[in-house]
Amino acid sequence: MLHPLQILEKYWGHTGFRLNQKKIIKAALENEDCLALLPTGGGKSICFQVPALIKEGICIVISPLIALMQDQVASLNQKGIKAMALTNVNHYSELERMLDNCVFGNYKFLYISPERLDNRLVQTRIKSMKVSLIAVDEAHCISQWGHDFRPAYRNIKILRTLCPETNVIALTATATKHVIKDVTEQLDFLNHKVYKSSFFRSNLSYNSIALEDPKYKAISILKKIKSSAIVYVRSRIETEQLAKTLELEGISCGYYHGGMSFKKKELMYLDWIDNKFSVMIATNAFGMGIDKSNVEVVIHLTIPESLEAYFQESGRAGRNGDKAFAYLITGPSNVTNMKTRFENLLPNISFLKLIYKKLCIHFQIGYGEYNDQRQGLYFDNFCKIHKLSKLKTFNALKTLQSYGVLIFETVLKNKLTIQFLISNNTLQSLFEKDTVEKNVTNVILRTYEGIFVQPTTIDIEKIAIKTELKTSTVLEVLKRLKSVKVMDFKNSDADTQITFLVPREDEKTIHRISKPVLIQNKIKLKKLNAVFKYMENNSACKSLQLLNYFDEKVSIPCGICNVCTENGIMTNKFSQNEIRHILEAIEKVPLSTKDLVKICNLEDERIIKILQYLVENQKIKLTNSNLYQIL
Repeated sequence: MLHPLQILEKYWGHTGFRLNQKKIIKAALENEDCLALLPTGGGKSICFQVPALIKEGICIVISPLIALMQDQVASLNQKGIKAMALTNVNHYSELERMLDNCVFGNYKFLYISPERLDNRLVQTRIKSMKVSLIAVDEAHCISQWGHDFRPAYRNIKILRTLCPETNVIALTATATKHVIKDVTEQLDFLNHKVYKSSFFRSNLSYNSIALEDPKYKAISILKKIKSSAIVYVRSRIETEQLAKTLELEGISCGYYHGGMSFKKKELMYLDWIDNKFSVMIATNAFGMGIDKSNVEVVIHLTIPESLEAYFQESGRAGRNGDKAFAYLITGPSNVTNMKTRFENLLPNISFLKLIYKKLCIHFQIGYGEYNDQRQGLYFDNFCKIHKLSKLKTFNALKTLQSYGVLIFETVLKNKLTIQFLISNNTLQSLFEKDTVEKNVTNVILRTYEGIFVQPTTIDIEKIAIKTELKTSTVLEVLKRLKSVKVMDFKNSDADTQITFLVPREDEKTIHRISKPVLIQNKIKLKKLNAVFKYMENNSACKSLQLLNYFDEKVSIPCGICNVCTENGIMTNKFSQNEIRHILEAIEKVPLSTKDLVKICNLEDERIIKILQYLVENQKIKLTNSNLYQIL
């Protein structure tokens, strides 16, 4: 059996672990439940991937985002590690085949969303698997106090019943004490351990600035960068508009938002990773799974909805250890507008009732009935007919999805509704040789069950990926098949798909979820107010404000944020790293100046000055034996 370090070097090329990785991996290998809190870029995935490769069996990874699952599976597969994700699985037979591969096919990782755990087939097959480890990524999603609460994460507890002998490792980059308590309780942790690495980033300068023209300031910052940057804006339209503005200013950039096709997002991301352009303009859809170490600047031109989100997004800067900057730049009316807009867009109970009833009427669902088939909806038209705010309606549908009332999926371009006009046997006899037509039709048949029975919506991009053809080539093949009466197809006029999960009961349906929805709305407003407080507080170190929010009690200013530099606090005096190194050494055992010179690898004179500073600020004291110890 390989040692964790051997696994790390073999598959990742690293020769040592960072932060608390070694302790977390040891706990996982000793079958202990543990919660790992590591900052953004702290290498959370290694904490469960390394022990899973040592243990016998398959590791089940619960993850909230399809894109994140796909990225991690692709990365593992490139390393020669068998991994799969249950994403974009539309039919029972396809799901059954994939799960059987996990039972019998020596796979090491199975990535699934928490919603999948409701599926009976998934539960049955998991019982048949030799599950070595359960990893819950983005574990803050399980807590109503977390910044991205997903009620479906509460389903994860069922794995305790399905795999009673398997230990659980929960991972997150942001968690307050409320979230930590909630996560450990919701996952039924008993004799568990919590490993919390410091969230302090000695190389990252946090800056919160209020200006007349935030965009002008952003441009001046971006013109000076030497490597890469991310700029977060509020809407999809703003990403494209700002990208055009920056290009006119001679700044190479791209954009990324949730309305782009998977392929376009992937190409844009890879071009940025490969340094084909320096600045990525994005909505918060550009988030988890970003793997780029040389991001020099992260700018927020929109106010984030929580300090957790801000900390995670700004934390993508400076992962290589070089000095980096995070800017939150606001205009004169940003705070007032943001608060009003945020409150207006939070779906209240009466609005949820209205949307739910209008959807049921639209799809002609009678009281006490429900249709569990996917149904197409032209979202913009629906909002226009009923005179509804598009953004508020979108948020309402996401809320109804979160609480298990329905499934709401946005449908991107390249969707067609097709129906074969001939039988399967006749179809197979047409293509005796390995032609491109045979390749395309076989992939369609494997991917979409029941396609001979009824018209079926297919994703051309998905077919293109599976056949390794261009989307334009797939479309040409379908046109040829249509011209010879093999199939018929039409463009799908729906941009949204709705699947109802419970029978229609109008007010009763919404009443069941009203209490948790109202609680969540209050928590969200509280988190937004914490962001406003952070922005307005220009007397305390910005880094300390963030650390204290996450219950990390630190009193020494960072020396590099906008508050510290403006007030001259510790600038060019001592670095946080130097102070922290000394404090960590003394914390273990009282030490002399000579001891500290050897341990910290600093000159005598500098050590003495730092020790004097710490004594004056009542952090340490000098004992009668001339040793320094923590107060």
